[in-house]
Amino acid sequence: MNRKRKNVAGVFKTVLIYMELIVVALVVIYPLVWIVGSSFGSSKGLANASAIPHNPTLQNYKDLFQNTNFPIWYMNTLKVALSNMVFGVLLSTLGAYAFSRFKFKGKKVSLLTILVLQMFPAFLTAIAVYMLFLNFGLLDSLVGLVVVGIAAQLPYNIWLLKGYLDNISPSFDEAALIDGASRTQIFTKIIIPLASPMLTFVAVLQFAAPWMDFILPRLLISSEEKKTVAIGLYSMIIDQTRNEFTLFASGSVLVAIPIAVLYIVLQKYLINGLSAGGDKG
Repeated sequence: MNRKRKNVAGVFKTVLIYMELIVVALVVIYPLVWIVGSSFGSSKGLANASAIPHNPTLQNYKDLFQNTNFPIWYMNTLKVALSNMVFGVLLSTLGAYAFSRFKFKGKKVSLLTILVLQMFPAFLTAIAVYMLFLNFGLLDSLVGLVVVGIAAQLPYNIWLLKGYLDNISPSFDEAALIDGASRTQIFTKIIIPLASPMLTFVAVLQFAAPWMDFILPRLLISSEEKKTVAIGLYSMIIDQTRNEFTLFASGSVLVAIPIAVLYIVLQKYLINGLSAGGDKG
């Protein structure tokens, strides 16, 4: 009788778990399906948007490229995201390598400072960033977005990579030094290949953050030709008289594609990086 009760309880728990998973899946998936369906809708307004359009059409995507500055916004965002990824990963890796492998005066204080800095969200420094960029002539500049994007993520990435590099045995470095390798050769031919899972994870984070960022570009960018895709799409729905929700939905689908492709293609490396960060970070 006790065994039967345990089996019934086990089945009941399993059913509850699956029901919860189904509800969560519906909550997450339905808005995505609704946005994709709306992007193919024939109407322009929010009221007539539907997850399953009656007369699917690609006209919204054509209008997006022909009647708006979406291609310019898209390329601006791509430039910022790629620059943020390349320079962010490079600076983070160099900083983490220095903290992991070298002893120097002020190392503990520097690490503590970085730890404190990463606790504050980037938008808390928005006013200070605005004033600095105003004085240095970086307002309404894509270069300014790259600088602030790298600076915002640098503390977290350095700590993450340092924790990973600390668990790569220094004996690799010592053996290479005995064989006559320079520090540059050790860094490029030993450290980077061994840290590739974590570097891939950091690269995706560096790319995704400015790609979806809205607050700082909204504060720092004012001209139409320098807008990022987040600001451009926002301008489509902020004006109620324009009634361009389906264009907004089409742009949202196109914005999601690069991130989705990155996560799918680099899934193996991302999982390795996450598990390594959990074990070694």
